[in-house]
Amino acid sequence: MQRRAFLAAGTGLATTALAGCIGPSLGSTDYDIGMQSNAFVPEPRVEGEDPPTFAASVGETVVWANSGSRNHTVTAYDDGVPESADYFASGGFENETAAREAWAKSVDGGGIVRPGQTYEHSFELPGDYYYVCIPHEAAGMIGKVVVSE
Repeated sequence: MQRRAFLAAGTGLATTALAGCIGPSLGSTDYDIGMQSNAFVPEPRVEGEDPPTFAASVGETVVWANSGSRNHTVTAYDDGVPESADYFASGGFENETAAREAWAKSVDGGGIVRPGQTYEHSFELPGDYYYVCIPHEAAGMIGKVVVSE
């Protein structure tokens, strides 16, 4: 093999290897709700609903994935979950106040879901569940999961 051909082949391999390390390597079938820029992107999205809404069944596990390049959180509003339902937040916080304080003080990672990472929660009760990305709340990054029997 000629030296130039060998170097060209090696450069292509290095570029290919690095490409997998630089960006998220999630397939769209690996999650239910993507997090891109300042938006939750459910697939499929319940049309006509605002905020962006995902439909789930009781007992179903919903997976959020950071498919973008910014850090995000998935944080339920305290008053955004049905009565008697389990509270949920990336980082495993017990309530919204604890999640917000952890984010503000960077405690326990602040509930960050980094690019290429996922967060999941199983919904055991029917109802509407409202949640937010704390660092992008001002930009309108909120979402809803509607859980039915």
